[in-house]
Amino acid sequence: MDSRSPVGEARSLADVSAPGRVAGPEEGISHEELALAARNHGLPLEALRYDVTPPGLHYVLVHYDIPLTDADTWTLTVGGRVRTPLTLDLAALRSLPSVTHRVTMECAGNGRARLTPRPVSQPWLVEAVGTADWTGVPLRTLLAEAGVEPDAVDTVFTGADHGVERGVEQDYQRALPLADATAEAPEVLVAYAMNGAPLPPQHGHPLRLVAPGWYGMAHVKWLRDITLTATPFTGFQQTVAYRYRQSADDPGAPVTRIAPRALMIPPGFPDFMSRTRVVRPGPLRLEGRAWSGRAPVTGVEVSTDDGDSWAGAELSPPDGGVWSWRHWHVTWTATPGPHTLTARATDAEGASQPLAQPWNRGGFGNNLVQRVPVVCL
Repeated sequence: MDSRSPVGEARSLADVSAPGRVAGPEEGISHEELALAARNHGLPLEALRYDVTPPGLHYVLVHYDIPLTDADTWTLTVGGRVRTPLTLDLAALRSLPSVTHRVTMECAGNGRARLTPRPVSQPWLVEAVGTADWTGVPLRTLLAEAGVEPDAVDTVFTGADHGVERGVEQDYQRALPLADATAEAPEVLVAYAMNGAPLPPQHGHPLRLVAPGWYGMAHVKWLRDITLTATPFTGFQQTVAYRYRQSADDPGAPVTRIAPRALMIPPGFPDFMSRTRVVRPGPLRLEGRAWSGRAPVTGVEVSTDDGDSWAGAELSPPDGGVWSWRHWHVTWTATPGPHTLTARATDAEGASQPLAQPWNRGGFGNNLVQRVPVVCL
């Protein structure tokens, strides 16, 4: 056991579960962060070739444990500020009209490990993303059947995963404002299938929430309860975690929708350790994916000189829908020597990726441009 582990002297949950912190100037990745990186995983960037991410390649972040679930006995309850509380098993849910939406999902902490100073948590680089076809029942259908009371303001979602975080024992819970929960577009789903098959255990089997455009913390997995409240939800994952804070005592603004991002499929072939790419001289197709949870992506620019100059890339039609990534490509004539390739996305609201990332204590919403070092030989 790591000598710094608090377990041997633990007297309370607070002794087991440390507060959030920022790494020191010379502090490397800890054993605890490596353990998180081992149990969670990102998308191998070469898998950006797929329009729809195979489930085993889609990014995974699990706060606590993957719970043991039984689809035959699972029920979803809908209650709180509703006229008719519901208890639905999977057969009842599957009997309701279903829809399928292609949705790009990204972890709010994507890019955290590239910040200086580094927030201590799951050490994502840029790979915490994936796109799937999610099938299920529109949330607004369930809420209409339950009959929402006029004083309801928040819709609270509870998962079956249970743990402790910063000294607080909890079931994982998040909320959406009622207006977002009942919107026709983007339409929130109670999903039971991923890419045409039942949800895998790590993706929320047998039920999960899918909230298009929102960072991954809103897509509650192993969904077992939906409660309408007459007051804003103040649970840990809503008001303590997932806030843009500059200091420990800063209340911060809430993390909500996905900032625009473009990622490049790494060209050529890689060195095993450094992942530096090797390419050959001559014309080379550079391509990747771009998305935003705030507005449709309208443009992608590519730089082959680390941001000194930019050229527009060609965007494919948004065949997957508004809340799915778009393919882009451009041709570059590679010349011998080292190069740094960069891509940045812009959405319909005019938001674009920064070249220097503003810092926040949780490492959230870091959509700093990706830089891909290549050597042309």
